[in-house]
Amino acid sequence: MSYLIPKKKHRIEEIIKRSKFIATIIHAPSPDSAKAFISEIKQEFPDATHNCWAFVSGPPGSTAHIGMSDDGEPRGTAGKPMLNTLLYSEIGEIAVVVTRYFGGIKLGTGGLVRAYSGVVKQALSALPVQEKIISSHIFVIIDYSSLSYVKHLADSFDAEIIKEQYQADVSLTFELPRENADNFHEALINITKGEIIIEQIESGLC
Repeated sequence: MSYLIPKKKHRIEEIIKRSKFIATIIHAPSPDSAKAFISEIKQEFPDATHNCWAFVSGPPGSTAHIGMSDDGEPRGTAGKPMLNTLLYSEIGEIAVVVTRYFGGIKLGTGGLVRAYSGVVKQALSALPVQEKIISSHIFVIIDYSSLSYVKHLADSFDAEIIKEQYQADVSLTFELPRENADNFHEALINITKGEIIIEQIESGLC
C-alpha cells in the first residue's frame, strides 16, 4: 500500500477582491504536528484578519484524524470547505493554513467558500509530493537447506533482507510492501513444507 504525501512546505498567494489569501501547506503525519504548524503560521502572521486551517493526519480521505477551524470567519465558510478539498485531494498527511488579510470588500458566504476552497485547490495543484510506502517486517528461522529457495522467493514479493544471522539455523528479517505480506507468509510455509518459524514483528513506513 502506498499513497502521496507533501514533499516539502509549499505556499501560494492570491488576491480576491482586494483581500490577500496566503495558503501554506505542509506534511503533517500526526495531529500534534499539524497543530504545531498552525501555531507557527499564526506567529508568522500575527496581524492577519484570519488564519483558517484544516488537516488530514492519515491516509488520503481518512477521517480518523482530522481538524478544521474558521478562525472567526462565518461558520462553515472556511475550515469545512478547506477540509473537504483536502479529503478529496488524494494526498494524505497534509495540513493547510489559509491566512487572510481583509481588503475592505465583503465576499459573502458563498464567496468565502469559493475563495478558501479555491486557494487550497490552487496550492494543491502545484504541491510537490512524494510516495509513502507502508511496509511490513517479517522474521523467519529456517534451516540451511531452505536458504536459497527462500531468498529466491523473496525477490518475487519485493521482500528485502534487512538483517540476517547464521548459527545452527538461519534467521532472516525481511521488509516488504504490506500488501505482499500475507501472500509471502503463505508462500514461505509452502516452499519450506512447514519447516519454518515466522513472525510478523512490526509494520513500518518507508
